[in-house]
Amino acid sequence: MLKYDPLACLPSSEELPDSDDTPVDNELQDLIPGLLKALLAIAWAERMDWFFGVDMGIYYDPDLPAIVPDGFLSLGVERFYDENLRPSYVLWEEKKLPILVLEVVSKTYRGEYSTKKAEYARLGILYYVVYNPFRRRKPRLEVYKLVNNIYELHDGNPVWLPELGLGIGIERGTYLGIPREWMYWYNQQGQRFLTSQEKAQQAEQKAQQAEQKAQQAEQKAQQAQQENQLLRERLRSLGIDPDSLS
Repeated sequence: MLKYDPLACLPSSEELPDSDDTPVDNELQDLIPGLLKALLAIAWAERMDWFFGVDMGIYYDPDLPAIVPDGFLSLGVERFYDENLRPSYVLWEEKKLPILVLEVVSKTYRGEYSTKKAEYARLGILYYVVYNPFRRRKPRLEVYKLVNNIYELHDGNPVWLPELGLGIGIERGTYLGIPREWMYWYNQQGQRFLTSQEKAQQAEQKAQQAEQKAQQAEQKAQQAQQENQLLRERLRSLGIDPDSLS
């Protein structure tokens, strides 16, 4: 007798579009999630149980189109999918909801504070992060946590996310040569993780400082040697053997 497996009848990730093909009207919608993903690849280099999707479709119902946040993080899944890039994120394959979704608001609202927020809450996604670079009076970064099926706003910058073991926040920095306000991951002490370029610059600065200290030490040693030589010559001019004083 054959056993019916309903999952076998569902479309796979290879058969589904990877996004909704909606063009972004704000470059930050690509750059900020890309930065967060790059930072995780450094901070969690040894971990293989996470995935950060950028502008990728999340399929949660075979009869409905995917939702496509600007970025999302899942834990407890394979970092790489069959040693290749995931074409899309399909819940009936992954068996894990994303724990965090990110929306970067464009000049034209796309329901970030209404329909998308309600949809993510209905799905049960724990953290919803919204960044609005165009705000001036209200906070540009909002971090919501799902409590009793309702998103509650968490104050602070950065905001600590204990389930992730990370904080998330915004501050000025330079990424890809662009100086502006960026979004970063933080440790529990509130220190942000550095990009690979920043780490290289920091290492170069430390090397330069070490070289300067070595040069200064060498100069002091040479100066002391010169002063000692002058003293010995002075003693000899007075008829005193400097070696007899040692």
